Amino acid sequence: MTLDDAAGGPRGTAGDGHTARSDTVRLLVTGAGTGRTNNLIRSLRAGRTPLQIIGCHHDRFLLAKSAADRSYLAPRPSDDGFTGALRKVIRDERIDLILTSNESETLAVARARNDLPCRVFLPATATIELCQDKYECARHLANGGIPVPATYPIEDRHDIARIFHRLGHPPLLWCRTRTGAGSRAATMVKDADQAWSWISYWNEMRGTTTGEFTLSEFLPGRDYNVQCLYHNGRAILVKMIERLSYLDGGNRPSGTSSTPALAKTIRDDETLDLCERAIQVLDPAISGILNIDLKEGQDGWPRITEINAGRFAMITNIYDFTGAHNMAESLVRIAIDKTSEIQLIRDIDPDYYLIREYDSPPDIVSIDKLSLYDNI
Repeated sequence: MTLDDAAGGPRGTAGDGHTARSDTVRLLVTGAGTGRTNNLIRSLRAGRTPLQIIGCHHDRFLLAKSAADRSYLAPRPSDDGFTGALRKVIRDERIDLILTSNESETLAVARARNDLPCRVFLPATATIELCQDKYECARHLANGGIPVPATYPIEDRHDIARIFHRLGHPPLLWCRTRTGAGSRAATMVKDADQAWSWISYWNEMRGTTTGEFTLSEFLPGRDYNVQCLYHNGRAILVKMIERLSYLDGGNRPSGTSSTPALAKTIRDDETLDLCERAIQVLDPAISGILNIDLKEGQDGWPRITEINAGRFAMITNIYDFTGAHNMAESLVRIAIDKTSEIQLIRDIDPDYYLIREYDSPPDIVSIDKLSLYDNI
């Protein structure tokens, strides 16, 4: 059943029993019930702004885990009825602002923004489309003088050997798809035969075509994420973490992932300068949330590996529960009021750790707490 089919209101509820007030901001959050969206709701509720949070998702099982006050079963973003369903719940629930969760929802809402009767605080659709193609985004940034890993598209098996030769036959290259999240189909490869075997496996077992893959410079150094809030091309809040270990990394061929099990707040002003320059190259008038992945090369200098435009990182809690400003709440204030008293702030409390494990909410602890434990 979709929203358009539901005659009796919401299909299932979850939340903490909040009741709406006259000054309450009413949010619609897509992807309700996923870890990413529940983390975002947790951050939003930690702020001072009174909120009524409505969720929607196409998966009724995940919807049962929604942390929203009310949740609706909705079509998939790729379905024809998606926009109409959103319009219905936005009108019925008097929604002020919609927040998206994953790449497909973000792009679908961006494309439908003129048909939605609420605020949509997302980057331009063309910017989101560019960022969702990691190869085209890297090319665009490189043309603007931003350091990125040398990256080449693959059309057939012969391209692989040519790319290894062009890059000087390094001991490792990075093979991944140009779209997708969560390090989908990504691993390091040592030679052309191994790269082709990896691509062939994904083609035969998962239907991923050769043309979806790229080969790029392998970056062995430190791994960073930077989350930024922008309004009309102006940076409002910027925060940064380093990934220290990876959730289920030991079971992945690469040993890494975009999803950390352990991450730490840090401040590296040169890296933050690089991210702000990259955003100006990407879109000098941008508004919305962006999170940027970077890795250091052999020379110790970071390169931007991807930019996720219009959606919060899954680990957004560490950006919202540390520092003076809750980034998720700040976005809501700016999107609703179109103004902000916040000037550019690199709002980073160093040495806070995000600790994640399956089947438990993420924890954020200070280095002082970690020092309290005694050896046995």
